[in-house]
Amino acid sequence: MTSSFPASTVPGYPRIGPDRELKRALESYWEGRTGREELEATARRLREDTWRRLTALGLEGLPSNTFSYYDQVLDTAVLLGAVPERYRRDDDLATYFAMARGAEGVAPLRMTKWFDTNYHYIVPEIGPDTVFSLDAAKPLAEVREARALGLETRPVLVGPVTFLLLAQAAPNSPGSAGSPEGFVPLDRLDDVVEVYARLLAELAAEGVGWVQLDEPALVADRTPAELAAVETAYGRLGRLENRPALLVASFFGDLGEALPVLAGTPVEAVALDLVRGTAHGVDALAGKTVVAGVVSGRDVWRTDRERALATLLAVRERAGRVAVSTSCSLLHVPYDVERETGLDPVLRRRLAFAEQKVAEVVELAHLLAATPDGRPPRNDAPDRLQPRHDAPGGHPAQSCAASGPGHSAAHDRSHTSRAVEGRAPYAVRAAAQAEHLKLPLLPVTTIGSFPQTGELRRARAALATGEIGEVAYESMVRAEIERVIALQERLGLDVLVHGEPERNDMVQYFAEHLDGFAVTRHGWVQSYGSRCTRPPILHGDVRRPEPVTVRWARYAQSLTSKPVKGMLTGPVTIVAWSFVRDDLPLREVVHQVADAVREEVGDLEEAGIRVIQVDEPALRELMPLRRAEQAAYLEWAVAAYRWATSGASEHTQIHTHLCYSDADQILAAIDALDADVTSIESARSRGRLLGAVGAFPRGLGPGVYDIHSPRVPGVDEVEHLLTGALRTVPAERLWVNPDCGLKTRSYEQVEAALANVVEAAARLRERQA
Repeated sequence: MTSSFPASTVPGYPRIGPDRELKRALESYWEGRTGREELEATARRLREDTWRRLTALGLEGLPSNTFSYYDQVLDTAVLLGAVPERYRRDDDLATYFAMARGAEGVAPLRMTKWFDTNYHYIVPEIGPDTVFSLDAAKPLAEVREARALGLETRPVLVGPVTFLLLAQAAPNSPGSAGSPEGFVPLDRLDDVVEVYARLLAELAAEGVGWVQLDEPALVADRTPAELAAVETAYGRLGRLENRPALLVASFFGDLGEALPVLAGTPVEAVALDLVRGTAHGVDALAGKTVVAGVVSGRDVWRTDRERALATLLAVRERAGRVAVSTSCSLLHVPYDVERETGLDPVLRRRLAFAEQKVAEVVELAHLLAATPDGRPPRNDAPDRLQPRHDAPGGHPAQSCAASGPGHSAAHDRSHTSRAVEGRAPYAVRAAAQAEHLKLPLLPVTTIGSFPQTGELRRARAALATGEIGEVAYESMVRAEIERVIALQERLGLDVLVHGEPERNDMVQYFAEHLDGFAVTRHGWVQSYGSRCTRPPILHGDVRRPEPVTVRWARYAQSLTSKPVKGMLTGPVTIVAWSFVRDDLPLREVVHQVADAVREEVGDLEEAGIRVIQVDEPALRELMPLRRAEQAAYLEWAVAAYRWATSGASEHTQIHTHLCYSDADQILAAIDALDADVTSIESARSRGRLLGAVGAFPRGLGPGVYDIHSPRVPGVDEVEHLLTGALRTVPAERLWVNPDCGLKTRSYEQVEAALANVVEAAARLRERQA
């Protein structure tokens, strides 16, 4: 008989460690300083600490199999045996990391963003001949680990439909992926569901009561064939005689047309995101458990208790059985706000990180249980769930996620009435820039950052604690800029960068210099693998009190006669990669940041900088998942970028950069940014985007060096990528650059790779002459 679902749970929890213990263990293992035994010991300790802490907080339903050495989608590919032959090694970890990071002579699998978050997942390759086989070792091992501690857990897996929708057709699959006659990974649904069925049988034999299957792809627009796949998958899995109870979890929005489909299947529970989504149609789930995500897993603001409890009561009245949860995995927020003793106390009282959100879930479950059916919520609960009435610069209001395109008449009056100045036509600008910059054919540049050495990181930490003074720190920064400029000149690059040694992060650095932001000491969030960021907290009106980047750009330009790029982060990306106030519409906040970026562009020009890069890698990421909302979002997002950059003269070359975000889906918007040069990720995806770009009307830099892998591409490999690009992009508009910034690589790797990139560009110049 199926056991009842616990009253409180979370779909997932951070896994990198409160002090990034997993990051350090991974990087030590990759560098050969420690072995597998040490890595696995760190992983076990992190899992055990998580389960014990969740139990101590009172959470009833503990998730397992949420830990990963790199990414949960990659884990699912391994679980299903979907490992391309070129990655197979004698050692299972070597195979796993070859897929994630590449290996000698083998590029890694493609990487892109997990829906509309800044988390990156590894894109599986599925072909008509992919042989699926079950490898249940990981989820079974975690169930047993927890049980050894006296704890029962619910294994969490990426669901079969989402897994296949996120996969790409393996190279050389027949036909074009997505065409009526071409192969698409979802064609393999029956085979994949068969493996899931075997997995469920093994988990049932292990005594597992519940299994969670994550299906966030269902909150986006889905075709009738895709909805039929949902019905097929969960109809079959639900009818299995020997299985645990099934929770199908959705995140990041409304299930929409997928909700009644799931309601018609024999699964026992469905999780709904009731922060970004609504309870519309929840009546169809009567008879199942509704796992109600009323605590946001995507932001850092405390929950409005009365609103959340009212939602829970309404769902209970309409659907019956209700459990309390966060709206999605807590992977997207830091661990514990109590560690942030440096934050303003008034602001800190408004915040909830993962630990506080679990406490909110537990408390709401108790309140729900204590509130009889048909009775209004009581108002005598402890204060930690009260609304944020003390918000500096704001007041309780709709969440940012709910205030998407079209929500604010105030915004319409304040920003859409502001005319965006048009720069001269591209042809006019290109001629003026060619005369002024005098660049060669196929100019070579980089995206911005150079390696952040351990010495630099230690110096920055010492500055923060007062161990060294500003003068000593800035002397180190100047020396590093001199090193970077000298290296680029020696290698023969054409447009240089200063390397960004003064910056800890492309968003946090600007947050530290703009009013309206706060930054944390321990607020790390995983981006991919061992890579973590500390998203700033944007809590008030944004203003730029003084220039942010001008001093260092001017100094770098004084060291060379070659042009040096001014390096800025765009307004959409600064907002997307921050935890954003929820008392203003999102586009209003983006336009405030655009004002600050526009002022910085003007000051860089005045300082004599004639190439300015304003990056927007999050342009695609922030786009709503539903098509009906996308055009309005892209309209105001592009307008914000245009406002930030349109004040530049025709002689100033504006660059932008986008990476790892399926930019082919928004090519019209990228064109509308009107940047003179756009650099895009291309090496890791083997030129996938170039086929969609077509006749891009301005400069284009498809990446030829995948910086997220330790591999150093050879000259022939780079030349091959550039030759392919020249079939699409005329030589006079083609730029040569890496996929992304170089901060995560070593100087040894960077110097070798850039030397090969310069050599490949020189070969092709000779051929074009």
